[in-house]
Amino acid sequence: MGERTIAYPTPERLTTPAYKGLLDQCIHCGLCLPACPTYEVFHTEMDGPRGRIALMRAASEGQIALDDLSVQQHLDRCLGCRACETACPSGVQYGVLLEEARAAVAAQRTPGRLERLGRYVFLRSLMPHRGRLRGLARVLRLYQAAGLHRVAARMRLPDALRRMEALLPPLQPGFPRYRRLAAALGEKRGTVAFLHGCVQDAFLGRVNDATVRVLQRNGYEVVVPRRQTCCGAAALHVGEEALARTLARRNIDAFEAGRYDAVLNNAGGCGAMLQSYGHLLRDNPGYAEKAKRFVAQVQDVGAFLATHLHVPPEGRIDARVTYADSCHLRHGQGVVEAPRALLRRIPGITLIELQHPDRCCGSAGVYNIAQPEIADTILNAKMADIRTTGARYVVTTNTGCHLQLIQGVQRAGLNAEVVHLVELLDQSYNS
Repeated sequence: MGERTIAYPTPERLTTPAYKGLLDQCIHCGLCLPACPTYEVFHTEMDGPRGRIALMRAASEGQIALDDLSVQQHLDRCLGCRACETACPSGVQYGVLLEEARAAVAAQRTPGRLERLGRYVFLRSLMPHRGRLRGLARVLRLYQAAGLHRVAARMRLPDALRRMEALLPPLQPGFPRYRRLAAALGEKRGTVAFLHGCVQDAFLGRVNDATVRVLQRNGYEVVVPRRQTCCGAAALHVGEEALARTLARRNIDAFEAGRYDAVLNNAGGCGAMLQSYGHLLRDNPGYAEKAKRFVAQVQDVGAFLATHLHVPPEGRIDARVTYADSCHLRHGQGVVEAPRALLRRIPGITLIELQHPDRCCGSAGVYNIAQPEIADTILNAKMADIRTTGARYVVTTNTGCHLQLIQGVQRAGLNAEVVHLVELLDQSYNS
């Protein structure tokens, strides 16, 4: 008797011609492997892009069960940095493949009680609501001012809570006070809309203030739609696709009311998510076309300023600077040279490139909380690279990277400050 083949149940979304077509783009050449942070850590085939695609293909053909714990482990270990896409000669859309597989896994599993509570609190009750997130930031600022963070450092906190506490930056009083329309300074060049983000607004508000001022300096009216919400990236990363769609629709409605030259954001992860709305809402009759129009307007603020810097910064900043690419900006959006070009426009700046500028810092949305040991290994490699530059400023263009690098600089004992690109531009304008 021949060996019987076991056919495992396969989620319908992984059997569509479109998904199978994306899988078939992979020619198994292996050029993606050196670019993959987790392959660098584990040196195992299933922890590289090629191996994960093989798992996805096997699941789509019913050869393995997608809810098998070992399969989930290899998918969960992926940072979703998309460095493999940049390295791939065949144009494999790995990010789409991964998000579809993760959504299929999420649909088949029931999270534990604590995980459900965490998702409800952070993804639904906090991040989509600017006022609530700011309220949390106020409480945490008092926590820092009272020195309780030093007490917490000596306590045995649950791992997830300890990781979140470690990522908390030094919090300053006050939040951005967005006007419905911030007027252009000097000659008016156009009108742009600005997505202020959720974590960025509450915990790194100075970056948003600097973003608005730099745009004003260059002749742009800046509109900050009040009904905007979280971009949905964190929800999508953990397979909460329905919530991500809801947030996407809210943002499209919030920004559709006005006519802008561009819809700008200052976080690589948010920008990549905004640009994915067309794919996310492709089957939504009421929003598919709206999403396409919205995506056509979305730009990273650095990419926009690189071609719309009408007023050059003139104040000197005499410092060595290194630029730590946001993976979702570099690999997801293809924005590589624009931030560097802007830094070179600032008088006095000496830009020192990292040896491995394309490598992830280990933040990757909620990855540094969900996979702390792997994230630490990746961060340590990043900090060793940064150390060789001797930089006074470590420049970033993404919220998660910003928080991760602040922690990394402190832990490595480096005499460096982590700043957003627009903060250095703003500093030059005000020098």
